Amino acid sequence: MEKRYTVITYGCQMNVHESEKIAGILEEMGYVRGGEEDAQIIVFNTCCIRENAENHAFGNIGALKKRKKEDPDLLICVGGCMMQEKGMPEEIKRKFPFVDVVFGTHNLYELRHLIEMKQAGRKKILIDIHDKEGEIIEGENPSRTSYPNAWVNINYGCNNFCTYCIVPYVRGRERSRKPEHILSEVEKLVKEGYKEITLLGQNVNSYGKDLECSMTFPELLDKVASIEGEFRLRFMTSHPKDFNEELVKVIAKHDKIPNLIHLPVQSGSDRILSAMNRRYTSGEYLAKVKMLRFYLPDAELTSDIIVGFPGETDEDFEATMRLVKEVDFASAFTFVYSKRKGTKAAEMENQVPEEIQKKRIMSLIELVNAQTRAKSEKYLGKEVTILCEDYDTKKGMYLGRDEYGRMGYFKSDRNRIGDWIRLKITDCSGISLYGEEV
Repeated sequence: MEKRYTVITYGCQMNVHESEKIAGILEEMGYVRGGEEDAQIIVFNTCCIRENAENHAFGNIGALKKRKKEDPDLLICVGGCMMQEKGMPEEIKRKFPFVDVVFGTHNLYELRHLIEMKQAGRKKILIDIHDKEGEIIEGENPSRTSYPNAWVNINYGCNNFCTYCIVPYVRGRERSRKPEHILSEVEKLVKEGYKEITLLGQNVNSYGKDLECSMTFPELLDKVASIEGEFRLRFMTSHPKDFNEELVKVIAKHDKIPNLIHLPVQSGSDRILSAMNRRYTSGEYLAKVKMLRFYLPDAELTSDIIVGFPGETDEDFEATMRLVKEVDFASAFTFVYSKRKGTKAAEMENQVPEEIQKKRIMSLIELVNAQTRAKSEKYLGKEVTILCEDYDTKKGMYLGRDEYGRMGYFKSDRNRIGDWIRLKITDCSGISLYGEEV
C-alpha cells in the first residue's frame, strides 16, 4: 500500500515554493502525493504575515484532532513562518498536543530527520526551531507542482524592517544564493520544459549585497535572461528604494522579461510611508514610475497597498487614492492593516478603528477594480499570446496569462497546458479575458 502525504500551504509564493521542497523531501522518503483524507503525513506550511492566515491554520490543525485520535499513526507536522514567532511553538504544543513535529523556516532541510526521529518511537511532540538563519543549503530537490511555471529562490530574508512587517523576525537577515547555483537551476528548468521562471526573494533588488563577488540584481537578471531557450522571466518582489535605472535597462534589453513590474507602494502619504519605515517618499516613487515608462512606454505596474495603518487620517488616505489614480496600476493587492505582535507598528498609538478601515478599503478596491476593468476592455478585438498553465473544470476552459499577467480563457479539445497560445480576445470580465485561438 502506498504511503501518502499532503502539504497544506498558506501565504506567498515563497511558501508555495518551500512546500515544493517539503514535498521533495517526503517523496525521497518514499511517500507519494495524495489528498488530506488519505494521507499518512500532513504538513502545514504556515504564514504569519496577517492574522487571517494564522486563524485559518489554527482552524485546520484543530480539525484533525478527531482523526488523530482515530488513527494514532497519522503524522502531523507544522512548519513555516508562524513557528518562528516568539512563543508560537509552545502555543501549538498547548493548543494542539496531538501535533507530532514542529519545525521552522531556518531548518526545513531537517524535516526528514525530524520525521524519522518521531517514527522511531519518540512519544511527545518534537519541536526543533532554529532562532537564527544559517548558511543557505543547496542541492534541494523540490517536487514542483506549478508546471509550466517554476519558482527559483535567489535570496532569503530581509533587512528592511518595515514597522508593520514580521518577515525579518521570522525569515532572518538577507542571504543571497551564489549566482552559479541560480544559473544552473534555471538552465536545468528550461531544459526540462518549464516556460515561465520567477526569481523569488523578500527583496530581489537587494540580491548580492552580502556576496563576496558583489553581483547586483540587474547583473544577475541579465545573465539569467541570456540563457538559451524560450521562456518568460519574472521576478518578485521589488522594493522601491532599490528599484533603479540599471534594472530597467536590463528589462528593456531582453524580450524574455515581461514589461510588468510589481512595485509595492503601500501608501501614498509621505507621513505614513515614514511611519512604515519604507525609506522613500511618494514623490520618489512617482519619479521611478516615470523613469520606468521613459524606457518602457508600454510597461504596466502592479502594487501592494495597505489602508488603516496606525495614525492614518482621511488626508493620508486621500493621498493614497491620488497616487493610485496617477500611476494607474494594472492591478493591486489591497490590504487592511493587520497588527502583528512583535512589530513596532503594533505598539503605535492611534490604531485606526475597524469601521474606518473597512470604509477605506472598499473605496480603494472600487478604484483599483475600475482601473483594471478599463485596461481589460482595451484588449477587446486584439490578439495576445498567453502561456497556458491550467484547466478550469467549472468553466470548461483552459487558461493562461499574457506578459502583463492578464488571465486569458479559451476552449480546446486537447490538452494545451504548457503551450504558447495566440488568442483573439472576444470578451472580458474584470481581470479575466476570453478569446478564441488564432
